[in-house]
Amino acid sequence: MATRRGRRPAVGGVQLTFEVIAETLREQINSGRLKPGDALPTQTALMREFGASSLTVQKAMALLKQDGWAVSRPGKGAFVAHHDLADADDLDHPEVTSPAGGTAARVEALEQALAEAVEQLAELRARVAVLEAGNGEQSD
Repeated sequence: MATRRGRRPAVGGVQLTFEVIAETLREQINSGRLKPGDALPTQTALMREFGASSLTVQKAMALLKQDGWAVSRPGKGAFVAHHDLADADDLDHPEVTSPAGGTAARVEALEQALAEAVEQLAELRARVAVLEAGNGEQSD
């Protein structure tokens, strides 16, 4: 029996732990308990809640990111992805509740990272200006 790489078949329709974690988080997003931009629970919290290993939680998070439900922000964690829920496809097919595909989520993550980088650059420029102004007044 052929399976997707890195995934063994579920026996008798029983979900694997990483699938249960991902499905639980998707349900929380769909219900509005977790909203776009909200931080997802930490790896430690998910490990504790589901009695899972760090690898299992990482697989669940990778699945959510791959499917466009979550985005990572380096040094900050994982967050619920933002999606335009008023897409024409969604209006034609209201039963579709999953977010846009991985490409849209990746573009959004890159745009967010770029915005954060621009902010950090502005802060660094301001610090440099303060330091340069201070060097003219200091005597060592």
